[in-house]
Amino acid sequence: MKRKDLLRHLRSHGCSRLREGGKHSIYYNPNNNQTTSIPRKREINEFLVRKICRDLGIAQPD
Repeated sequence: MKRKDLLRHLRSHGCSRLREGGKHSIYYNPNNNQTTSIPRKREINEFLVRKICRDLGIAQPD
């Protein structure tokens, strides 16, 4: 999945960028106070996309 599509999905579920790390962006879900890191790569593996969504407590993209 493209990184920009994942970020669009996260924002549509109320998540926002908390801060920028060295090679990752840290995203935060204010509804349940959960955070996760997202690598700054153009393509993100589907397994990692599922893990990111699970970490933030949101539905997986189609």
